Amino acid sequence: MNAVIIAVLIMLALSLARVHVVIALVIGALAGGVIGGLGLTETIDVFTNGLGGSANVALSYALLGGFAIAISRTGLPDVIVKLALAIVGKEGESRKRALSKALIFLIILIISCFSQNVVPIHIAFIPILIPPILKILNELGVDRRAIATIITFGLTTPYILLPYGFGAIYHDIVETNMAESGLVINRADIPVALMLPVAGLLLGLLVAVFVSYRKQRNYETKGFTNGEGVAKGTATNRSIIFSILAIIVTLIVQLITNSMIVSALAGLVVIYLSGTVNWKESDEMVTSGMKMMAFIGFVMLSASGFAAVIRETGHVDQLVEQVAGVIGQNQGLAALLMLLVGLFITMGIGSSFSTIPIIAAIFVPLGEAVGFSPLAIIALIGTAGALGDAGAPASDSTLGPTAGLNADGQHDHIWDTCVPTFIHFNIPLLVLGWIAAMVL
Repeated sequence: MNAVIIAVLIMLALSLARVHVVIALVIGALAGGVIGGLGLTETIDVFTNGLGGSANVALSYALLGGFAIAISRTGLPDVIVKLALAIVGKEGESRKRALSKALIFLIILIISCFSQNVVPIHIAFIPILIPPILKILNELGVDRRAIATIITFGLTTPYILLPYGFGAIYHDIVETNMAESGLVINRADIPVALMLPVAGLLLGLLVAVFVSYRKQRNYETKGFTNGEGVAKGTATNRSIIFSILAIIVTLIVQLITNSMIVSALAGLVVIYLSGTVNWKESDEMVTSGMKMMAFIGFVMLSASGFAAVIRETGHVDQLVEQVAGVIGQNQGLAALLMLLVGLFITMGIGSSFSTIPIIAAIFVPLGEAVGFSPLAIIALIGTAGALGDAGAPASDSTLGPTAGLNADGQHDHIWDTCVPTFIHFNIPLLVLGWIAAMVL
């Protein structure tokens, strides 16, 4: 039995059964380590040592949660809500509500896409933007699963296709690892090879927004989970100006330092120095924000330990080698199995960026042996790496949307983010990635 497959299947099965994803990751890692021959004691040691891999991310999200609560205390969210409700109009004005809904969807989509390439802050915008507009979404009867798919689309599609921001990093990883594996490519060919798979993501987004989740879904309007009463503030001209300034400073510092920790801290300092937040309430405010974002931090820590265990077993290479033995010269079967391997690895590790080095070393010689063109191999590696980023319980592309949409405790990570994004993105990505490999 392959330890990677068993570990991932156990983790996914427990998560779907509504076992907390952190517990599912720990149990899956322990099972995978034991099956992989590490033994229980060594598995525990590897898992524990691997936890530090995401410590920086966990602290970043905790501080961003505190910053989100601080922004809410300035009164800026209430101003946004009032303006939006004025646009929405009365309940009977269906056309106005539909236009308002479309406008909000478009704004979230643009910001999500820009966070990868134009202003590469990744998911740092989510705790700032999403919790304050939940009240608006409730007024419009928006199904939050639609918002989850919009955000996840914006967090994944731009870096897969466009060589800017995080896309430049992803394309560099693809090019570098393919070259190290014996196939030198022109980086300009990567967007060409991945254009068809990305079309699958766009198709999935359209189906999710206009078909699957177009009906109204009702939610209660209430405060943030673990922070009841903190999402309030009296808006003044001074508080609004400084809250906007704090957001701008946060974005600029993020671009300069490439650190979410420093950027969130800078935003908090601006709000503190402005005097718009009472110093006596600062401790409670930051603690409440950390509680709101604690979930994503603990999942990322657990996922880091899980990834360390499945790598240590050595069964990732074994899985790829087993696939190579089954393929023979059948290109159609080769493409399908290679993409499925990428899906399993990424679902377990939770990072497409970390998957590329693992699969490129095997996919390049395997693809050449089967007779795939360089463009087809690029499509296979790029798509296989991206597969699972959407839909993986431990991926920041799903954890980020959940952290924002579940700020009031009404959005389930697995069933409202992971399952919808898996269905609408991974399935079309798998199909069109396979087609790209066969036609390029």
